[in-house]
Amino acid sequence: MIEAEFWDYDSADEMADAVAGDVGFIIESALDARDAALLALPGGTTPQAAYAKLARAKLKWKKVTIVPGDERLVPMDSELSNIRAIAKAFLPAGARVIPITGDIADYKLAGNSADARLQDLPWPPDLVWLGMGEDGHTASIFPGPDLESALDAPKARRAIGVMPDPLPKEAPVPRVTLTRAAILSARTILITITGQKKRDLLERAIADGHSSKLPIGRVLAECDQPIDIHWCPE
Repeated sequence: MIEAEFWDYDSADEMADAVAGDVGFIIESALDARDAALLALPGGTTPQAAYAKLARAKLKWKKVTIVPGDERLVPMDSELSNIRAIAKAFLPAGARVIPITGDIADYKLAGNSADARLQDLPWPPDLVWLGMGEDGHTASIFPGPDLESALDAPKARRAIGVMPDPLPKEAPVPRVTLTRAAILSARTILITITGQKKRDLLERAIADGHSSKLPIGRVLAECDQPIDIHWCPE
């Protein structure tokens, strides 16, 4: 059974404060233990307020490496790029921000390239921070022809290219994503969501476990550690 605890907040700002504090503690703990920290962070709008608050924390940012947990196959200066928002928040603080995609159009080859880049990093990550879409996807593990490949990739595989089906209207492009094994290898997994619709969806996915038809349910069903889920109404 999935062990998950919901943390409820009255506002997005209150949630951002709490999440920034929690992630700051994770970073400090990693620095104390290993003199380095590795984070995989999400794209989207929900985490942006927490990013801004976290980046102001007085941490040894030069010893912190950040990668996106997934990426869209777009130029890095595109507004659709996850690494663009992450770099904007954390490069000024001094963190090492590493893109996982390059100028590769074929999404499967892009996945191979992303995996090779991640193989060069000290694994496992101290944190994988996830979001969730209204279709139940997490990272870029979407419904579609590559769902099972992302879920069942070997433990040594860290990233894979995926083609969502249907393509999301807000970003109709192929993606690269951490595999389920890579996500679940993290020392800490944290989820942030907003809105009652997403909460209901996530609660159902957790309850369904292995029988869930949603990607996030399939991912979390294999998790053997407690997960913190941070939620606010909007």
